[in-house]
Amino acid sequence: MATDNNETIYLPLEDVESEHCALIVDKGLAHVKGIESHRVELNNHRAAITVNDPEVVADAVKAIKDLGYGVPTVKNSFPVLGMTCASCASSAESIAKATEGVVAASVNFATGNLAVEYLPNMTDAGKLQKALQSVGYDLLVEDESTQQETLEAIHQKKFQQLRKKTILAVLLSLPVVAIGMFFMKIPYANQIMWFFSTPVVLWLGKDFFVNAWKQAKHRSANMDTLVALSTGIAYVFSVFNMLYPGFWHQRGLHAHVYFEAAAVVIAFILLGKLLEEKAKGNTSSAIKKLMGLQPKTVTVIAADGNEKQVAIEDVTAGDIILVKPGEKIAVDGMVTSGNSYVDESMLSGEPVPVLKTENEKVFAGTINQKGSFQFKAVKVGKETMLAHIIKMVQDAQGSKAPVQKLVDKIAGIFVPVVMGIAILTFILWLILGGDNGVVQGLLAAVTVLVIACPCALGLATPTAIMVGVGKGAESGILIKDAESLELAKKVNAIVLDKTGTITEGKPEVTGIKWLGNDDAASPILFSIEKQSEHPLAEAVVKHLEGTQTTSFSYFESITGKGVKAIQNGETYLVGNKKLLAENNVAIDKELQLQADEWSRLSKTVIWFADSTKALSVLAISDKIKESSVAAIRQLQDAGIALYMLTGDNEATAKAIAEQTGLQHYKAEVLPQHKADFVKELQKQGKTVAMVGDGINDSTALATADVSIAMGKGSDIAMDVAKMTIISSDLTKIPQAIRLSKQTVATIKQNLFWAFIYNVIGIPIAAGILYPVNGFLLNPMIAGAAMALSSVSVVSNSLRLKWKK
Repeated sequence: MATDNNETIYLPLEDVESEHCALIVDKGLAHVKGIESHRVELNNHRAAITVNDPEVVADAVKAIKDLGYGVPTVKNSFPVLGMTCASCASSAESIAKATEGVVAASVNFATGNLAVEYLPNMTDAGKLQKALQSVGYDLLVEDESTQQETLEAIHQKKFQQLRKKTILAVLLSLPVVAIGMFFMKIPYANQIMWFFSTPVVLWLGKDFFVNAWKQAKHRSANMDTLVALSTGIAYVFSVFNMLYPGFWHQRGLHAHVYFEAAAVVIAFILLGKLLEEKAKGNTSSAIKKLMGLQPKTVTVIAADGNEKQVAIEDVTAGDIILVKPGEKIAVDGMVTSGNSYVDESMLSGEPVPVLKTENEKVFAGTINQKGSFQFKAVKVGKETMLAHIIKMVQDAQGSKAPVQKLVDKIAGIFVPVVMGIAILTFILWLILGGDNGVVQGLLAAVTVLVIACPCALGLATPTAIMVGVGKGAESGILIKDAESLELAKKVNAIVLDKTGTITEGKPEVTGIKWLGNDDAASPILFSIEKQSEHPLAEAVVKHLEGTQTTSFSYFESITGKGVKAIQNGETYLVGNKKLLAENNVAIDKELQLQADEWSRLSKTVIWFADSTKALSVLAISDKIKESSVAAIRQLQDAGIALYMLTGDNEATAKAIAEQTGLQHYKAEVLPQHKADFVKELQKQGKTVAMVGDGINDSTALATADVSIAMGKGSDIAMDVAKMTIISSDLTKIPQAIRLSKQTVATIKQNLFWAFIYNVIGIPIAAGILYPVNGFLLNPMIAGAAMALSSVSVVSNSLRLKWKK
């Protein structure tokens, strides 16, 4: 499995249902030689490992399977074409082994077949075929769609198997319960119950015992250990009582059987797992939605101008792709011809389509509206914005919040503690239980093992984070890690960059006044600015778009002042007031008053004049985003202190602060001083969020407790930041803080229910109420309660989806 030194390999995991299971796998990977770093992501059902040697991956898979957990791999056999000798076989084998995602491969020269086991999330038959073709061999892949078993298909198959097992276990348990509860007096009652419960315990519940044994070999214990011990003891005890009732009769006791407890506990736990899997499928819907945004095929314009359908995997950078009305855009690129409105709501959360013309960027997953256009592929495959978003969401869902680190520790000691409580319960019943001490003690110990569920505890945090991150992604808020999702609720100071964050980040003409309202000379102004190289000229050209152009006999740029042009013997000037003064141009009082008003608002003023008088005055400024004022008001109303930092002058900063209602601002701040300001606020005990969009903000973003980048800014800012607002709309920040509060509240509710359930359930199962009112908890009821606890935690997390 080829990888460079720093590449992370993701091993998909099965049966890792709780944080405790994840901890066991993590410890197991620590013992595998050659793994440089490793972490288990419970939400993503995967282990991320960094290795130097490709062979280590197979060892890692073996170690995980030894612990009783699964790594879904696909085993297949393909005919290899083009081999002529035995050394060809070994060469083809080494290429197959070196293909990314291959766990094991062997080529048999006699049969001409390649037997291969690979990770379906990393490779498939097509990639293996390409690898062998690159060295002169070929693979006979008959039908790639049948060969290519995806992870999704494997999980679906597993879910169907679990469903069958559960239905069967419930059906077989029903007669056992009926007899155990109501018809104990019928002939052969014990034998009938034994007949029905044996397949449930030994066949349908086999995995619990197999996995418990694997855990025991590694001196470890998990949820399966508790289930195997409890149902195994109940079953063996019942078989003994059925076959040797005399043992108890001689001691004056009745020989009870507990087949119904053993069978029903397994049925309930399987049912709990089934419901949990179904619910957990809903928590990962954000990723599925994102992955479904990319089309499978695209129309590529070949060099000869012909159109051809190409699979998305075969698109390379530089290809010209045609997008028809209503089609999804497949990869990131740049429009080369045509124009259309594109629905970018999946990126920005904004419903209004964006007009795309020549040289504008388009992104994978966005939907073209009514027009059609051609664009050049710039970023393909893993490089696209959509791929980055999917990766960010997955990584965030797999990361751990600070509260979870505490839960990890508890989960690690939970199972051994429960086993200790179960043994202590049995001993206490033996000593204090009188004649029925052994039976009651055994039953109470079994009930303690059944009711204690580390799953609810292990699922409390990750499921809430998964739903929270997914909900954020759907609203155009990308959250990179769980820590910032948990921290955002504590933010009480936000530092805002001005340009591109509060403002649009590009100068626009915000006002134009013509002398006597006569704009007859606008074609001349438009044509001069079109030829000018001044950065502000572009804003004027954009404002006067569609005006007729004219030509000049003379054109001159005057550095620092403006432009001079001559047409039909008349001189025209565009520039600052100094340029007009030097050329003795008269300025009308009305125009002067307007210019003064704009200057007071810190707008840049440009004059347009002929050889004698000023014809018009224009105001240019970086427009404040429509959403900024509302967002600033919302945040300040929530008691959050806002600070605007800008490299701009004092007057401009003051004007922006006044227009947006900002209370604190600092002007002429150099990039390196932004981070110092963040540190200053942190020293005052504040939890600081930094919001920026440029490379100059990256140090401050890295310094802040919560870093938020504007999606239309630089890639560097987005790489550094822990959150990205795709649409660059500031109102998403109060939304992100609200989401953080809701997620943390959900985590706390989940933990409360998981803890309270165990704190109340375990003592009752041990028989604490027996001396008071003679109540002993039936293991069947304990099994149902345990299944319910996991389901309730996942369901509570799913409630987050519908919160406003």
